[in-house]
Amino acid sequence: MSVAGGLHKAAESAAALGMQTVQIFTHSPSQWVVARAPGGAWKAKPLDDGAVERFRAAVALHGLRFPVAHDSYLINLASPDAELWKRSTAAFRTEIERASRLGLFGVVMHPGSALGAAPERGLAQVVKGLDKVHRETPGAGCLTLLETTAGQGTNLGWRFEELAWIRERVEEPARVGVCVDTCHIFAAGYPIHTRDGYRSTLDELERIVGLEHVKVFHLNDSAKGLGSRVDRHAGIGRGAIGAEPFGWLLRDRRFASLPMCLETPKGKENGEELDAVNLRVLREQASSTSRKR
Repeated sequence: MSVAGGLHKAAESAAALGMQTVQIFTHSPSQWVVARAPGGAWKAKPLDDGAVERFRAAVALHGLRFPVAHDSYLINLASPDAELWKRSTAAFRTEIERASRLGLFGVVMHPGSALGAAPERGLAQVVKGLDKVHRETPGAGCLTLLETTAGQGTNLGWRFEELAWIRERVEEPARVGVCVDTCHIFAAGYPIHTRDGYRSTLDELERIVGLEHVKVFHLNDSAKGLGSRVDRHAGIGRGAIGAEPFGWLLRDRRFASLPMCLETPKGKENGEELDAVNLRVLREQASSTSRKR
């Protein structure tokens, strides 16, 4: 949700639409927020006590559960470039610190891009970076949430095996969960648009990652086809996945208590906010009379 006017505005907007959770950026996602990197400096406004108190109060007032943040799009813990990796780890540390102050459940982050290096080297860089950040933030109360990706370019995390590889090798695996993005896994080649494909995908996720490590979902349709490896979100039921599979997910009792966030296109349609339109489609699917997994 937009934080225009203050972080607390996102919580208020979410509640006004009947949402039960909220995802925010704690600063502009196209800005670096580096507090301690050599030669680095803050490029986004530091959180002040008043902003933190207003956000926490709004979350509590509206009963929002498991609020999360998404990190900066500039961060790349998989980078083979030493300076970019150093700046990325410093920035991600700051993301964790900001999220902890705000009382967030976790910080969603893309594992990163290998940028021409071997994927195994990129994954090892991610583990090294997360270990560094976690050692430097021992009292943090929020999780690191590895997001599934579409596998565009040299992006890592498009196969469940890569996310499991990271979790299995970090020093503090209890601090690392997984965020499953429906658009991303579909574009990566997981056929969640059919009932058999949904079942096989979730069975694979359970076998490789473990469903207990899945902490958040991003609900997005895909503007591109199955296995396209292209990350283009679409409104619910307006892409190649279709509306019905979201009903299967929403009615899946294994995920009944998990936060699920929209990252669908913004704007208005016939004077109505698209977030409201997408929520209505999701609620219609969730209340469908078909209860089979």
